[in-house]
Amino acid sequence: MPADIVFKYFHNFSEEQQQQFRQLESLYQDWNMKINVVSRKDIDELYLRHVLHSLGIMKVLSFKPGAQILDVGTGGGFPGIPLAIAFPQTHFTLVDAIGKKIKVVEEVVQGLGLSNVTALHRRVEELDGHYDFIVSRAVAAMPTFVRWVKGRIKKHSVHELKNGILYLKGGDLEEELQPYRTVKVFNLKDHFEEEFFETKKVVYLPVKYQR
Repeated sequence: MPADIVFKYFHNFSEEQQQQFRQLESLYQDWNMKINVVSRKDIDELYLRHVLHSLGIMKVLSFKPGAQILDVGTGGGFPGIPLAIAFPQTHFTLVDAIGKKIKVVEEVVQGLGLSNVTALHRRVEELDGHYDFIVSRAVAAMPTFVRWVKGRIKKHSVHELKNGILYLKGGDLEEELQPYRTVKVFNLKDHFEEEFFETKKVVYLPVKYQR
């Protein structure tokens, strides 16, 4: 499935951004042969299952220039790399505890010529920075994830949504999200017509600043 599925839903990318999105397939195919970070089936559907899914966050919020975004458990660079292409004036820090995955992220970032991405081989609990938003793709149940990122949110909000977590998840989340009264769930099937998105969601949880 070519990159055109991205441009079906997002019409305002510059020619440079479109070219960067088109480059993703060859970059990931090349690196996946050396270091297996994405399953073979997912490589064949890279733009649907990884790129467009990552950009689902854009249907909830547009990041402002100068904002700091943290992608936790980024794996091969999702959702961080597609979002970094989409928001070139926003800085993204991509962290993963597995070194070989961060190696792939660094190489893809270099291949795309992205200057707004920092890739770190680290556990999120070891970080000491503060961020406007923390993004991720279902690396843990929400209570565990909230515990991991405690103390990482900036105090001052500048976006339409208060600073917090934007989490890509699927399936029935009712029980998992029960403890959070302020949580909002956005269904991606409302934005993307492909069957893959039928159960996919963006979970938004505002998080209070903690010293």
